Amino acid sequence: MEISYKQLLANITTLIFDVDGVLTNGMVTIMPDGELIRTMNIKDGYALKTAVDQGLNVCIISGGTNEGVGKRLANLGIKDIYLGAHDKIKQYHELVQKYNLQPENVLYMGDDIPDFPVMKLVGFPCCPNDAVPEIKNASKYISNIKGGEGCVRDVIEQILRVQGKWEGNFSAKYD
Repeated sequence: MEISYKQLLANITTLIFDVDGVLTNGMVTIMPDGELIRTMNIKDGYALKTAVDQGLNVCIISGGTNEGVGKRLANLGIKDIYLGAHDKIKQYHELVQKYNLQPENVLYMGDDIPDFPVMKLVGFPCCPNDAVPEIKNASKYISNIKGGEGCVRDVIEQILRVQGKWEGNFSAKYD
């Protein structure tokens, strides 16, 4: 009997996300001074903060170096933020040592070729709907939502629901 991806979510303790193409739509606005401006989805931010508040390890490994991105993520309570990471395996191994992680406890969401080496090592590789074909083929779950449009919220909410940590956050029921 094949295990459904939802059953695998029950064991996830650590979430690792790429930024460009996952937390953003992969587009950048280039300012006259050369600064690259990115846009993030506020619902992804809420889910990231909720995951942190519920005790999950939330980590970022990105090749990008934008200080504003780092500040935004730190303000959500994320402590493990690796920017300028062009060899993501190094940062992944640091996290494995720091938290004594087992592959089955780790989710990684990426969208492009630089994410592939880490995705091969984790227990739950996943991606946004608009990831490149190689990443989709390596994923155990493909969100029906594109990068930067709520795919991070999608996967975090599913994890927290499976673990019984989503509904407990709300004092009122919404119809």
